[in-house]
Amino acid sequence: MLYKPAKQSLINTVILLRSCSIIIQIALVLFVHFFLEYELPWLPIFFIIVLEVSFNIGCYLYCQDHPNNYKLNLFIQLLADILFLGCLLYFSGGATNAFVSLLLVPIAIAAVTLSTLQLTLITACALLTYSLLLWLMPMHVMHGNMQGHFIGMWINFIFSAAVVSLVISRMAKAIIGNEITIAKYREKQLKQEKIIALGLASAQVTHDLATPLATIRLLTDELMEEAKHSAIINELDIQVDRCSRNLHAFRDMSLEIKNNVKQQLNIDSLFEQIQHHCTLNYPNADIDYELHPHATEQLLLTSDSSLMPAILNVINNAIKASAKKQLKKITLTSKVANQTLQITVRDFGDGFSAEHFNQLGRDPIHSEQGLGMAMFLTNASFERLGGRLTLSNHLQGGAQVMITLPLHNSSKSNSSKSNREH
Repeated sequence: MLYKPAKQSLINTVILLRSCSIIIQIALVLFVHFFLEYELPWLPIFFIIVLEVSFNIGCYLYCQDHPNNYKLNLFIQLLADILFLGCLLYFSGGATNAFVSLLLVPIAIAAVTLSTLQLTLITACALLTYSLLLWLMPMHVMHGNMQGHFIGMWINFIFSAAVVSLVISRMAKAIIGNEITIAKYREKQLKQEKIIALGLASAQVTHDLATPLATIRLLTDELMEEAKHSAIINELDIQVDRCSRNLHAFRDMSLEIKNNVKQQLNIDSLFEQIQHHCTLNYPNADIDYELHPHATEQLLLTSDSSLMPAILNVINNAIKASAKKQLKKITLTSKVANQTLQITVRDFGDGFSAEHFNQLGRDPIHSEQGLGMAMFLTNASFERLGGRLTLSNHLQGGAQVMITLPLHNSSKSNSSKSNREH
């Protein structure tokens, strides 16, 4: 796919090539008249050249104001080039003109820029033009063996047009496909580099927090020995314990992700974990669960330590979005379809903006609550497990995020595992 600047540049290149061809046409006409002293119908030839100049100027002005009609503009220009060239050839020797092979140029341009249908039409018009030029040749030119020679040239032109339209178009599509694949690979590599950079930064922060947290633990123990019945110190001790547990859990999770440790998780167990975490972390939130099991004892998903934090991050963002409208209500629904588990989280906030649709989850972006960075890592976690994140706005207001994760049958997993053991 060509971007708009590249498309406009290609249109301008075609217009520039036509301008150069017009200059060459005028130079050839003057050369034939003054040096070769051929008698040609100068009036129709110069009239066609004037029309060609007017058309070229009009194309330039129109394409500057309408850059979006890229393929249609190029298609019309190539058809016009065939028409102008055919008319010039008709008044300057027809199929005997040495420049009749220039009819292949529009076919070559169409092969690398236009669709298959438009390429077919351009090729058909070029073949029809050449055939008409051959058919309208004067009979006195066909004396001797010249008739066979011109028919051979016509067959050669058909063969050349077929080769250009088929081979070049296939090669161009293959090159474009390779460029798209390389671009996707580079985008994936850049995304992985961002994730690695964030992981290194997180590891450094964790390491830096370990020492002061240990110091706080020692100070807390000393304070508890001096004032054993202080409620404030007891609460401080509870919070320090919580920080320590979270820090150790983060270290364990990072180590598992680094070693690519994965396990099979029953979706019924996943639903129980989601409800447990939501009850523990969001006790005041009004969460409407519609987690319907569908033969959960037979369906498993591949999970690692990042799955539950990623799901909880989506839920946390939904609760924050609803809280902006003085609501703490969200809905969680699930569906199994086409061997995938689809979990939809809907909030009752303002919904996603156009900027969120274009960037959220794909790149780290600025956000009031750090939403962009968290969603970037969340999306990366789902993609690593073969899933994806889909953003949309609900028809009745608010935003909804659909988490899609691949499933597989437990019976197939057990049979394949037993086969590997045997």
